[in-house]
Amino acid sequence: MKHIELKGAVRQAGNKAVVKNIRKQGLVPCNIYGSGIENVLFTVTAKDLKTITHTPNSYIIDLELDNGAKYLAVLHEVQWHPVTDEALHVDFLAITEDKPVVIDVPVIITGHSEGVKLGGKLLVSSRKLRVSALLADLPDNLEVDTTDLMIGKQIVAGDLHYDKISIVSPKATIICSVRPTRATAQAQQA
Repeated sequence: MKHIELKGAVRQAGNKAVVKNIRKQGLVPCNIYGSGIENVLFTVTAKDLKTITHTPNSYIIDLELDNGAKYLAVLHEVQWHPVTDEALHVDFLAITEDKPVVIDVPVIITGHSEGVKLGGKLLVSSRKLRVSALLADLPDNLEVDTTDLMIGKQIVAGDLHYDKISIVSPKATIICSVRPTRATAQAQQA
């Protein structure tokens, strides 16, 4: 999986006024936690954070703080402002190379479906799937082949199998399906 560097500045816990002042400076308050480390409060610039939050890709984050501490992390949770869509607070989860990582991985649809060739329409319902794997085995994306997909059929998360990766998303999660169009429905009635 791709890595991305993020630099942050350690901060102290504060009340609402302190956090509001941090946001006025163009910074986003963050927190990193995980097994084996204590919670660390820090800030990152909103611009740097957008390289992680405003992309369909998933990344392993190489986090470097101004006190010299370095962490491997994944984006765990983002709290968004309801009106401006600015990040209000971000939680990162520290990870290690010897324990499985749970992360959302983008889905790439490949192949030209038989159902689409017969006049159906391909609908993609899930753009990401939650998977669990060791750090070295995490893929950049998951390919889903739709070549054999017929009209009225669908591919769900339970149908997919990958080496060294287990899918954590519910097995009934619909990835994609081929729906009949009006033209195909009229052709079947005639």
